[in-house]
Amino acid sequence: MTKMSDLLERVTAFRAAFARRQAAETVELPGAFAVRDPDFSRSQEHNRLIVDASDADPAALPELAAQGLGPRRQYRITVLDEALGERATPVLAAAGYDRDTELILARETTGCALPEPAAHPVELDELRAAVFRQQLDWGLDEDLARELTERRTARLRGSEEVFFLAARTPDGEIAAWADLYLDRTAGLAQLEDLVTAVPHRKQGHGDTLLATGLALAAAAGIPQLFLVADVADWPREWYSCRGFTELGRSCSFLNR
Repeated sequence: MTKMSDLLERVTAFRAAFARRQAAETVELPGAFAVRDPDFSRSQEHNRLIVDASDADPAALPELAAQGLGPRRQYRITVLDEALGERATPVLAAAGYDRDTELILARETTGCALPEPAAHPVELDELRAAVFRQQLDWGLDEDLARELTERRTARLRGSEEVFFLAARTPDGEIAAWADLYLDRTAGLAQLEDLVTAVPHRKQGHGDTLLATGLALAAAAGIPQLFLVADVADWPREWYSCRGFTELGRSCSFLNR
């Protein structure tokens, strides 16, 4: 097994374990498991089928989703194995599912130092207003915006250490934020949900968050930091310019 494929295998295992740990409920199914959280019932992240076996039957996935998640308006199916995702695509398309392709990008943390100024960990109480306001700016209704803001409390269970990082303007306003997950046992860090508020974009806050996350991972003795990006979205190129390389891909399916 090559070094790259070994890293992808560890990242895939971490993603599955993180989903299990933050879930309020899990349902074990053949080749997959469902995660559920009635407190965040509209969050697809916390209510979805995760397929973590490479030999699962694609034709069985819609029924497994319904079995594991119960009645829902829409079902999210995440397939962690790239080859299985490719095999499942035509089957799930015929069942009314659209596919998103997720890139797993990673880079080494060796030599990474805190930028100046750096981002800093904050409590959700400090972050809540900025995140909620951004959700509303994206056009979500108030109830969904509030739920997608508060679901960060569930993420605190997902890894050995979970930090909410915030980058601020010179006058102290929170301009951008991201989640940082550190797992010393796995030797992995993940940066997730990096967002810059609309009024503060193109001012370097994303670079501040990324550099801070890399430095904190390096200081914790964690050699690799990974993240997941949409294959069709602009961050793919942004991260590539900052030293990240593609490890592999996973697939996410949502029924129409």
